[in-house]
Amino acid sequence: MRIAFYAPLKSPNHPVASGDRQMARMLVKALQQGGHNVELVSEFRFYLREPEQQSFDALKIEAREQAVRIAGLWDRDGKPDLWFTYHPYYKAPDLIGPRLASAFAVPYVTAEASYSRRRNAGLWADSQALVARAVGQAALNICFTLRDRQGLADAIPDAAFGMLPPFIDTSLFREAPTRGSPKRLVTVAMMRPGDKAESYRMLAQALGLIGDLPWTMSVVGDGPARDEVKAQFAGVPADRIEWLGALEPAAVPDVLYTGGIYVWPGFGEAYGVAYLEAQAAGLPVVAQHIAGVPEVVRDGQTGFLTPPGDVAAFASAIARLLARNDERTTMAAQARRFILDERSLDVAAARLSELLAKVWVS
Repeated sequence: MRIAFYAPLKSPNHPVASGDRQMARMLVKALQQGGHNVELVSEFRFYLREPEQQSFDALKIEAREQAVRIAGLWDRDGKPDLWFTYHPYYKAPDLIGPRLASAFAVPYVTAEASYSRRRNAGLWADSQALVARAVGQAALNICFTLRDRQGLADAIPDAAFGMLPPFIDTSLFREAPTRGSPKRLVTVAMMRPGDKAESYRMLAQALGLIGDLPWTMSVVGDGPARDEVKAQFAGVPADRIEWLGALEPAAVPDVLYTGGIYVWPGFGEAYGVAYLEAQAAGLPVVAQHIAGVPEVVRDGQTGFLTPPGDVAAFASAIARLLARNDERTTMAAQARRFILDERSLDVAAARLSELLAKVWVS
Protein backbone atom coordinates (compact mmCIF):
# COMPACT_ATOMS: atom_id res chain seq x y z
CA MET A 1 0.00 0.00 0.00
CA ARG A 2 0.88 3.64 -0.42
CA ILE A 3 0.29 5.12 3.05
CA ALA A 4 0.02 8.81 3.96
CA PHE A 5 1.49 9.14 7.48
CA TYR A 6 0.88 12.07 9.82
CA ALA A 7 1.67 12.71 13.50
CA PRO A 8 0.02 15.97 14.66
CA LEU A 9 1.81 16.10 18.02
CA LYS A 10 5.35 15.42 16.87
CA SER A 11 6.65 14.50 13.44
CA PRO A 12 9.07 11.57 13.18
CA ASN A 13 11.59 14.23 12.10
CA HIS A 14 11.03 16.49 15.11
CA PRO A 15 14.40 17.63 16.55
CA VAL A 16 13.51 16.93 20.21
CA ALA A 17 13.77 13.32 21.33
CA SER A 18 10.81 11.81 23.14
CA GLY A 19 8.90 8.57 23.46
CA ASP A 20 6.26 10.00 21.14
CA ARG A 21 8.76 10.76 18.39
CA GLN A 22 10.35 7.37 18.89
CA MET A 23 7.06 5.51 18.48
CA ALA A 24 6.20 7.54 15.38
CA ARG A 25 9.51 6.46 13.85
CA MET A 26 8.96 2.84 14.83
CA LEU A 27 5.49 2.80 13.30
CA VAL A 28 6.95 4.07 10.03
CA LYS A 29 9.60 1.34 10.16
CA ALA A 30 7.00 -1.32 10.97
CA LEU A 31 4.84 -0.22 8.04
CA GLN A 32 7.83 -0.19 5.71
CA GLN A 33 8.90 -3.61 6.93
CA GLY A 34 5.43 -4.81 6.02
CA GLY A 35 6.18 -3.81 2.43
CA HIS A 36 4.24 -0.54 2.43
CA ASN A 37 5.36 2.75 0.89
CA VAL A 38 5.09 5.35 3.67
CA GLU A 39 4.92 9.04 2.81
CA LEU A 40 5.21 11.67 5.55
CA VAL A 41 2.54 13.98 4.13
CA SER A 42 2.97 16.85 6.61
CA GLU A 43 5.27 17.96 9.41
CA PHE A 44 2.76 20.57 10.60
CA ARG A 45 2.54 20.43 14.39
CA PHE A 46 -0.99 20.92 15.70
CA TYR A 47 -0.25 21.26 19.41
CA LEU A 48 -2.26 23.30 21.92
CA ARG A 49 -0.08 23.78 24.98
CA GLU A 50 -2.86 25.72 26.74
CA PRO A 51 -6.61 26.04 26.02
CA GLU A 52 -6.35 29.38 24.26
CA GLN A 53 -8.90 30.24 21.54
CA GLN A 54 -6.69 32.49 19.43
CA SER A 55 -4.00 29.81 19.14
CA PHE A 56 -6.65 27.19 18.38
CA ASP A 57 -8.12 29.30 15.58
CA ALA A 58 -4.68 30.00 14.10
CA LEU A 59 -3.80 26.30 14.10
CA LYS A 60 -7.08 25.42 12.41
CA ILE A 61 -6.36 27.91 9.63
CA GLU A 62 -2.91 26.42 9.08
CA ALA A 63 -4.36 22.91 9.09
CA ARG A 64 -6.79 23.90 6.34
CA GLU A 65 -3.88 25.31 4.32
CA GLN A 66 -2.02 22.03 4.73
CA ALA A 67 -5.07 20.11 3.55
CA VAL A 68 -5.35 22.29 0.45
CA ARG A 69 -1.64 21.79 -0.29
CA ILE A 70 -1.85 18.00 0.03
CA ALA A 71 -5.06 17.85 -2.00
CA GLY A 72 -3.24 19.62 -4.83
CA LEU A 73 -0.47 17.05 -4.73
CA TRP A 74 -2.95 14.19 -4.79
CA ASP A 75 -4.82 15.71 -7.71
CA ARG A 76 -1.53 15.84 -9.59
CA ASP A 77 0.15 12.60 -8.50
CA GLY A 78 -2.74 10.40 -7.39
CA LYS A 79 -4.16 9.67 -3.95
CA PRO A 80 -2.68 7.19 -1.44
CA ASP A 81 -4.33 3.91 -0.52
CA LEU A 82 -4.71 4.82 3.14
CA TRP A 83 -4.24 7.69 5.62
CA PHE A 84 -2.53 6.81 8.94
CA THR A 85 -2.54 9.28 11.86
CA TYR A 86 -0.46 8.63 14.95
CA HIS A 87 -1.50 9.83 18.42
CA PRO A 88 -4.37 12.29 18.05
CA TYR A 89 -5.62 13.51 21.43
CA TYR A 90 -7.20 16.61 22.96
CA LYS A 91 -4.05 18.75 22.70
CA ALA A 92 -3.16 17.48 19.22
CA PRO A 93 -6.23 16.56 17.14
CA ASP A 94 -5.91 15.67 13.47
CA LEU A 95 -7.63 18.34 11.38
CA ILE A 96 -6.04 17.31 8.10
CA GLY A 97 -6.54 13.57 7.64
CA PRO A 98 -10.31 13.22 8.19
CA ARG A 99 -11.07 15.97 5.67
CA LEU A 100 -8.81 14.58 2.96
CA ALA A 101 -9.77 10.95 3.57
CA SER A 102 -13.43 11.85 3.14
CA ALA A 103 -12.88 14.03 0.07
CA PHE A 104 -10.75 11.43 -1.73
CA ALA A 105 -12.55 8.30 -0.46
CA VAL A 106 -9.40 7.02 1.28
CA PRO A 107 -9.62 4.75 4.37
CA TYR A 108 -8.70 6.71 7.50
CA VAL A 109 -6.80 4.96 10.33
CA THR A 110 -5.58 6.18 13.71
CA ALA A 111 -3.03 4.68 16.08
CA GLU A 112 -2.86 5.49 19.79
CA ALA A 113 -5.77 7.91 19.75
CA SER A 114 -7.00 8.72 23.25
CA TYR A 115 -10.03 10.26 24.93
CA SER A 116 -10.26 11.61 28.46
CA ARG A 117 -13.67 12.59 29.83
CA ARG A 118 -12.10 14.79 32.50
CA ARG A 119 -10.91 17.08 29.71
CA ASN A 120 -14.46 17.83 28.55
CA ALA A 121 -14.49 21.43 29.72
CA GLY A 122 -13.87 24.72 27.96
CA LEU A 123 -11.74 24.71 24.84
CA TRP A 124 -10.42 21.21 25.58
CA ALA A 125 -13.98 19.93 25.06
CA ASP A 126 -13.98 21.48 21.58
CA SER A 127 -10.61 19.99 20.60
CA GLN A 128 -11.52 16.61 22.06
CA ALA A 129 -14.75 16.63 20.05
CA LEU A 130 -12.57 16.81 16.95
CA VAL A 131 -10.72 13.70 18.14
CA ALA A 132 -14.00 11.88 18.76
CA ARG A 133 -15.24 12.81 15.29
CA ALA A 134 -12.06 11.48 13.67
CA VAL A 135 -12.18 8.26 15.71
CA GLY A 136 -15.80 7.75 14.68
CA GLN A 137 -14.93 8.29 11.01
CA ALA A 138 -11.91 5.96 11.07
CA ALA A 139 -12.13 2.62 9.36
CA LEU A 140 -9.87 1.41 12.16
CA ASN A 141 -8.47 2.79 15.41
CA ILE A 142 -5.37 0.89 16.48
CA CYS A 143 -5.01 0.87 20.26
CA PHE A 144 -1.77 0.09 22.08
CA THR A 145 -3.36 -0.46 25.49
CA LEU A 146 -6.66 -1.79 26.79
CA ARG A 147 -6.89 1.38 28.87
CA ASP A 148 -6.93 3.57 25.76
CA ARG A 149 -9.34 1.27 23.96
CA GLN A 150 -11.80 1.37 26.84
CA GLY A 151 -11.61 5.15 27.03
CA LEU A 152 -12.35 5.46 23.32
CA ALA A 153 -15.08 2.81 23.35
CA ASP A 154 -16.88 4.49 26.25
CA ALA A 155 -16.94 7.81 24.35
CA ILE A 156 -17.40 6.52 20.79
CA PRO A 157 -19.02 3.07 21.15
CA ASP A 158 -19.63 2.56 17.43
CA ALA A 159 -15.98 3.11 16.46
CA ALA A 160 -13.87 0.31 14.95
CA PHE A 161 -10.92 -0.93 17.03
CA GLY A 162 -7.91 -3.21 16.75
CA MET A 163 -5.07 -3.95 19.18
CA LEU A 164 -1.33 -3.55 18.63
CA PRO A 165 0.70 -4.01 21.83
CA PRO A 166 3.49 -1.46 22.38
CA PHE A 167 6.74 -2.53 20.73
CA ILE A 168 10.32 -1.46 20.05
CA ASP A 169 13.00 -2.02 17.46
CA THR A 170 14.96 -4.78 19.19
CA SER A 171 17.85 -4.75 16.68
CA LEU A 172 19.99 -2.78 19.16
CA PHE A 173 19.38 -5.47 21.78
CA ARG A 174 20.00 -8.63 19.75
CA GLU A 175 23.40 -9.15 21.27
CA ALA A 176 23.14 -11.12 24.50
CA PRO A 177 23.83 -8.65 27.33
CA THR A 178 26.99 -9.04 29.32
CA ARG A 179 26.22 -9.30 32.98
CA GLY A 180 26.06 -5.79 34.42
CA SER A 181 26.35 -4.84 38.05
CA PRO A 182 23.38 -6.33 39.94
CA LYS A 183 23.59 -3.43 42.40
CA ARG A 184 23.42 -0.73 39.73
CA LEU A 185 20.06 0.93 39.18
CA VAL A 186 19.22 2.62 35.88
CA THR A 187 16.56 5.09 34.84
CA VAL A 188 15.95 6.84 31.50
CA ALA A 189 13.54 9.78 31.54
CA MET A 190 13.25 13.37 30.43
CA MET A 191 13.42 16.03 33.12
CA ARG A 192 10.33 18.17 32.71
CA PRO A 193 7.59 19.50 35.01
CA GLY A 194 4.53 17.40 35.72
CA ASP A 195 4.49 13.61 35.77
CA LYS A 196 8.21 13.25 35.01
CA ALA A 197 9.22 15.51 37.89
CA GLU A 198 6.75 13.70 40.17
CA SER A 199 8.29 10.34 39.25
CA TYR A 200 11.78 11.63 40.01
CA ARG A 201 10.51 12.97 43.35
CA MET A 202 9.10 9.57 44.31
CA LEU A 203 12.26 7.80 43.17
CA ALA A 204 14.42 10.07 45.33
CA GLN A 205 12.20 9.41 48.34
CA ALA A 206 12.32 5.65 47.79
CA LEU A 207 16.10 5.63 47.48
CA GLY A 208 16.29 7.58 50.73
CA LEU A 209 14.59 4.65 52.45
CA ILE A 210 17.21 2.14 51.26
CA GLY A 211 20.32 4.23 51.78
CA ASP A 212 21.79 1.49 53.97
CA LEU A 213 21.90 -0.94 51.01
CA PRO A 214 24.76 -1.14 48.50
CA TRP A 215 23.53 0.45 45.25
CA THR A 216 24.53 3.06 42.70
CA MET A 217 22.41 4.58 39.94
CA SER A 218 22.83 5.85 36.37
CA VAL A 219 20.35 8.48 35.16
CA VAL A 220 19.88 9.23 31.46
CA GLY A 221 17.87 12.37 30.80
CA ASP A 222 17.80 16.13 30.72
CA GLY A 223 15.28 18.91 30.34
CA PRO A 224 13.88 22.15 31.76
CA ALA A 225 13.29 20.64 35.23
CA ARG A 226 16.92 19.49 35.60
CA ASP A 227 17.67 21.67 38.64
CA GLU A 228 14.41 20.71 40.33
CA VAL A 229 15.09 17.02 39.75
CA LYS A 230 18.66 17.11 41.03
CA ALA A 231 17.54 19.02 44.13
CA GLN A 232 15.26 16.09 45.00
CA PHE A 233 18.37 13.87 45.31
CA ALA A 234 20.32 16.30 47.48
CA GLY A 235 20.22 13.88 50.40
CA VAL A 236 21.84 11.07 48.38
CA PRO A 237 25.67 10.91 48.45
CA ALA A 238 26.97 12.37 45.18
CA ASP A 239 29.14 9.35 44.38
CA ARG A 240 26.08 7.10 44.25
CA ILE A 241 24.44 8.75 41.24
CA GLU A 242 25.86 9.17 37.76
CA TRP A 243 24.06 11.94 35.84
CA LEU A 244 24.61 11.14 32.16
CA GLY A 245 22.39 13.83 30.64
CA ALA A 246 20.59 13.37 27.34
CA LEU A 247 21.94 10.61 25.09
CA GLU A 248 21.16 9.61 21.53
CA PRO A 249 18.80 6.59 21.43
CA ALA A 250 21.55 4.38 20.00
CA ALA A 251 23.69 5.02 23.09
CA VAL A 252 21.04 4.07 25.65
CA PRO A 253 21.41 0.24 25.36
CA ASP A 254 25.05 0.46 26.46
CA VAL A 255 23.94 2.20 29.66
CA LEU A 256 21.18 -0.33 30.27
CA TYR A 257 23.65 -3.20 29.85
CA THR A 258 25.76 -1.82 32.72
CA GLY A 259 22.88 -2.09 35.19
CA GLY A 260 21.01 -4.70 37.16
CA ILE A 261 17.57 -3.15 37.79
CA TYR A 262 15.49 -0.53 35.97
CA VAL A 263 13.66 1.82 38.33
CA TRP A 264 11.04 4.39 37.35
CA PRO A 265 7.71 5.11 39.11
CA GLY A 266 5.94 6.04 35.85
CA PHE A 267 3.32 8.62 36.80
CA GLY A 268 1.14 9.33 33.77
CA GLU A 269 2.94 6.91 31.44
CA ALA A 270 0.86 5.94 28.42
CA TYR A 271 2.92 2.73 28.56
CA GLY A 272 6.62 3.71 28.48
CA VAL A 273 9.00 2.81 25.66
CA ALA A 274 11.87 2.95 28.16
CA TYR A 275 10.38 0.01 30.09
CA LEU A 276 10.39 -2.07 26.91
CA GLU A 277 14.01 -1.16 26.17
CA ALA A 278 15.13 -1.93 29.72
CA GLN A 279 13.57 -5.38 29.58
CA ALA A 280 15.08 -6.03 26.15
CA ALA A 281 18.47 -5.32 27.75
CA GLY A 282 17.73 -7.91 30.42
CA LEU A 283 16.75 -5.62 33.29
CA PRO A 284 13.84 -6.41 35.59
CA VAL A 285 11.67 -3.35 36.19
CA VAL A 286 10.40 -1.70 39.35
CA ALA A 287 7.50 0.64 38.56
CA GLN A 288 4.05 1.55 39.82
CA HIS A 289 0.87 -0.27 38.85
CA ILE A 290 -0.40 2.88 37.20
CA ALA A 291 -1.68 4.25 33.88
CA GLY A 292 -0.49 2.08 30.96
CA VAL A 293 2.55 0.56 32.70
CA PRO A 294 0.88 -2.86 33.34
CA GLU A 295 0.58 -3.21 29.55
CA VAL A 296 4.38 -3.42 29.16
CA VAL A 297 5.64 -4.92 32.46
CA ARG A 298 4.41 -8.28 33.73
CA ASP A 299 4.08 -7.95 37.47
CA GLY A 300 5.89 -10.74 39.31
CA GLN A 301 7.48 -12.06 36.10
CA THR A 302 9.48 -9.31 34.41
CA GLY A 303 9.44 -6.89 37.33
CA PHE A 304 7.41 -5.55 40.23
CA LEU A 305 4.52 -3.10 39.99
CA THR A 306 3.77 -1.40 43.29
CA PRO A 307 0.61 0.45 44.44
CA PRO A 308 0.39 4.03 43.13
CA GLY A 309 1.93 6.59 45.46
CA ASP A 310 3.28 4.00 47.92
CA VAL A 311 6.90 5.08 48.36
CA ALA A 312 7.64 2.40 50.95
CA ALA A 313 6.38 -0.38 48.66
CA PHE A 314 8.43 0.98 45.78
CA ALA A 315 11.57 1.06 47.93
CA SER A 316 10.85 -2.44 49.23
CA ALA A 317 10.59 -3.83 45.68
CA ILE A 318 13.99 -2.37 44.80
CA ALA A 319 15.48 -3.72 48.02
CA ARG A 320 14.09 -7.18 47.26
CA LEU A 321 15.79 -7.37 43.87
CA LEU A 322 19.03 -6.02 45.33
CA ALA A 323 19.00 -8.74 47.96
CA ARG A 324 17.75 -11.70 45.93
CA ASN A 325 20.17 -12.22 43.07
CA ASP A 326 18.56 -15.48 41.90
CA GLU A 327 15.14 -13.85 41.61
CA ARG A 328 16.62 -10.85 39.84
CA THR A 329 18.45 -13.10 37.36
CA THR A 330 15.29 -15.11 36.62
CA MET A 331 13.25 -11.96 36.07
CA ALA A 332 15.98 -10.51 33.86
CA ALA A 333 15.83 -13.53 31.56
CA GLN A 334 12.03 -13.47 31.46
CA ALA A 335 12.02 -9.75 30.72
CA ARG A 336 14.38 -10.10 27.78
CA ARG A 337 12.51 -13.10 26.37
CA PHE A 338 9.17 -11.26 26.67
CA ILE A 339 10.34 -8.30 24.59
CA LEU A 340 12.32 -10.21 21.95
CA ASP A 341 9.57 -12.78 21.42
CA GLU A 342 6.42 -10.66 21.75
CA ARG A 343 7.19 -6.93 21.44
CA SER A 344 9.66 -6.69 18.57
CA LEU A 345 9.45 -4.68 15.36
CA ASP A 346 9.04 -7.92 13.38
CA VAL A 347 6.00 -8.94 15.42
CA ALA A 348 4.51 -5.45 15.16
CA ALA A 349 5.04 -5.26 11.39
CA ALA A 350 3.18 -8.52 10.88
CA ARG A 351 0.35 -7.44 13.17
CA LEU A 352 0.04 -4.03 11.48
CA SER A 353 -0.19 -5.58 8.02
CA GLU A 354 -2.85 -7.97 9.29
CA LEU A 355 -4.90 -5.09 10.72
CA LEU A 356 -4.60 -2.82 7.71
CA ALA A 357 -5.49 -5.61 5.26
CA LYS A 358 -8.97 -5.60 6.78
CA VAL A 359 -9.65 -1.97 5.85
CA TRP A 360 -7.84 -1.59 2.53
CA VAL A 361 -9.79 -2.27 -0.63
CA SER A 362 -7.40 -2.68 -3.58
